[in-house]
Amino acid sequence: MSIKLLIADDEDTIRNGIGKYIQLHTDRFDKIYLAANGQEAVDIIYRDKPDIMFLDVQMPLLDGIEVMQEAKRADILPYTMILSAYDEFKYCQQALHLGAKEYLLKPVRSSDILRMVNRAADELFGIQEEIQIKQIEEKNYIVDLAKEYVEEHYYENLMLMDVAQKAGISPGYLSTLFQKQLSKGFVDYLNEIRIEHACTYLQQTYLKTYEIAYKVGFKDEKYFSKVFKKLKGMSPSEYRKIN
Repeated sequence: MSIKLLIADDEDTIRNGIGKYIQLHTDRFDKIYLAANGQEAVDIIYRDKPDIMFLDVQMPLLDGIEVMQEAKRADILPYTMILSAYDEFKYCQQALHLGAKEYLLKPVRSSDILRMVNRAADELFGIQEEIQIKQIEEKNYIVDLAKEYVEEHYYENLMLMDVAQKAGISPGYLSTLFQKQLSKGFVDYLNEIRIEHACTYLQQTYLKTYEIAYKVGFKDEKYFSKVFKKLKGMSPSEYRKIN
């Protein structure tokens, strides 16, 4: 998951130092933006929409409070933590009123800042990650259910709609899940199952090719032979001779 961080401070050593320290000690943040004044911070917020922001109060052009006000008006205020050399109550009160999560007085250790940005990332994306995991598990369950149904009914006149109905989803969605998780379409997967069972019959019985084709669900012997050769690199009769 891509997480974007903005560090806005007019002091070069602080701004660049925090950015380098975070890059060195964690790879959670795909983008770290640096702003030397309030206007740069606003421009980055509008353009890149960072998820988390460390913001100095006293900066040129726009101060930290004005940056938060601008972002809040546009409804794009990142998760904000204030870094300030000023302990005046009015700044703290304004920042917290606008939605700041922390108000930190300089100097702050880089290790403490790292801990706070990681905690911010957990707060912002922890629940979302849990939801994504549940969605993945649900999708895996649906595909497993569909595969199991195909395995049990491959010899029937099986259609995507039948399997989708069994799985409780739309045919289009099931087709998408097959393509994403198995890198193949439903028909290709069904044909693979049918051909595997056909191989068993070719090895163990003396049924004719057209009988095996019908037995595993194909309605046309020529199409069966075509699919068989595509998947196995040889005709059914050649496969029978070898095996």
